[in-house]
Amino acid sequence: MNVTLEKYHGLGNDYLVFDPNKNSLELTPANIRLICDRHFGAGADGILEGPVMDGNEMAVKIWNPDGSEAENGGNGVRIFAKYLKDAGYVQKDHVMLMTKGGETPVQYLNEEGTRLKASMGRLSFWSDEIPVTGPRREVLNETMVLGQIPYTVTCVSIGNPHCVIWLDEISKDLVCRIGEHSENAKYFPDRVNTQILKVLDRHNIQIEIYERGAGYTLASGSCGCAAAGAAYRMGLTDHNMYVRMAGGILEVDIQEDGMVMMTGDVGYVGKMTLGSNFIEELRALGH
Repeated sequence: MNVTLEKYHGLGNDYLVFDPNKNSLELTPANIRLICDRHFGAGADGILEGPVMDGNEMAVKIWNPDGSEAENGGNGVRIFAKYLKDAGYVQKDHVMLMTKGGETPVQYLNEEGTRLKASMGRLSFWSDEIPVTGPRREVLNETMVLGQIPYTVTCVSIGNPHCVIWLDEISKDLVCRIGEHSENAKYFPDRVNTQILKVLDRHNIQIEIYERGAGYTLASGSCGCAAAGAAYRMGLTDHNMYVRMAGGILEVDIQEDGMVMMTGDVGYVGKMTLGSNFIEELRALGH
């Protein structure tokens, strides 16, 4: 049995595409963790499993490296749309993808499909929609204690939960220290993605990211959109801005109805054929 994976990255956020139409292996949380392992496996920030036809739409499952399924992922949907174009599934200049979080329209902005624009859904700051524990309210500028340190946070959902913290200075080490406590904090019944944010000017923000189920990542489309949405809601930026992350820059536009449009690049790395002994390990984990 051959298993082939295609590797892509969105601003350094790397995914492996697993096409079930070309592979017979069944993905499970255990073998997903091994495939994503950077020392014992192929190495990735996640796996994109698809396409699976859902009526006239194409569905994709976005797997985190810990084996959990994400509702949505900005880099993931752009990467998967690029794969669909590369593999000949899509000939048009747009595609509608179904994720766990719902429909995500993606538009190809060039012939190669390396630059894409995606609609990431509508922002919600309501606690029951994020979700955040406690009475129903918009979670804006609240104090939360994370690792015995109080932080002022704004929480938002864009199909998945986010906790945004404004700081004067941000770093990888700091977001990792906070994220280790915030991801599973009592406030967040479904865990949470964490961004620490520095506002540079009305059209530029800078963030560092700690993702639920993945840890520190160089870039994240949904995290970039959530942070931009929070900054705009708090009056710190205009509706269109550049989100600067360790892996690169996303262009984000927040529309009047709260819908968020995201534009960014995708790179193709190459195809990987897994070794027979490794496949046997994966099959053993699948039982």
